[in-house]
Amino acid sequence: MISLLEQVLHGHRLKEEEARLLMNAEYTPLDELVETAKMITRNYYGNNLELCAIRAARVGRCSGDCAYCSQSTYNKSDVTFSQVQDMNVDELVEQVLELQKCGVSRYSLVTSGELLSDSEFEQIIAIYKRLHRETNMNLCASLGSLNKERAQRLVEVGVIRYHHNIETARSFFPSICSTHSYEDKLSTIRIAKEVGLEVCCGGIISMGETAEQRVEMACALRELDIDCVPINILNPIKGTRLETQQLLSVNDILRTIAVFRLILPHKTLRFAGGRQNAMKEEEYAGYEAGINALMVGNFLTTDGKDMNYEIEKLVGLGYSIESI
Repeated sequence: MISLLEQVLHGHRLKEEEARLLMNAEYTPLDELVETAKMITRNYYGNNLELCAIRAARVGRCSGDCAYCSQSTYNKSDVTFSQVQDMNVDELVEQVLELQKCGVSRYSLVTSGELLSDSEFEQIIAIYKRLHRETNMNLCASLGSLNKERAQRLVEVGVIRYHHNIETARSFFPSICSTHSYEDKLSTIRIAKEVGLEVCCGGIISMGETAEQRVEMACALRELDIDCVPINILNPIKGTRLETQQLLSVNDILRTIAVFRLILPHKTLRFAGGRQNAMKEEEYAGYEAGINALMVGNFLTTDGKDMNYEIEKLVGLGYSIESI
């Protein structure tokens, strides 16, 4: 009898109930699961890794009550508010050009809050015009909820991908946020796809969800036909509702990544925030388990590793950095 892992290697599309079995260590040994995920990743992507970087263009004073977020006005984290107009655009362009030289191929501005004001959105549009004109970077955006008009404007100034996480499984979403809905998230994703934007959409694991709910999220992303799936691991921040949340073990994180890869065999899986805190040096095992892209540099309100160190480490392990 052909095992489930062998079936997946031969192109079998995992059913949700089958993926739930793979999350069970008694059913599938981790090393066999990771080896299968590695083979699938190498088949589609070889040893290539795609790098992206972000810039927080608006920080803090978010009206959402997301349990994990230090930028929420409902939480009591020590975050300094900054606005789009506070950015030095000349310096930003220079930074993007330097990132290009280091091998970063995607760059995104990220803003806090559900919806930008008209004036803030126009400032963002002006910045993207400059970046499109003066750099060769693949431009992405993460600006909260979108309507069709704004989505089309982003396309017109050179943005090719929109980021909007569903955060977690639909069944767990009400435990994380009550100020907006899971369906609100889907609405923005549909609008982005409708105007021709690629979509970057994933979530955060280790927020107290079950293994079955992580599978639920991965299957939802498959149904949405998402282009790139960022996998964040909760970084418990003081002042948030999840500041005392116990993190998943490294083995559970690797198992989750591997199952995501088996559910989403030909999609980009990107290591994003929280990996350094949750996994330390063991994060590099994630690239064996199915990761084929990563966010480098700092995150929104937390620091990442030194970018040059991270690139050197990955190249030393035999990975190649995709170039523009």
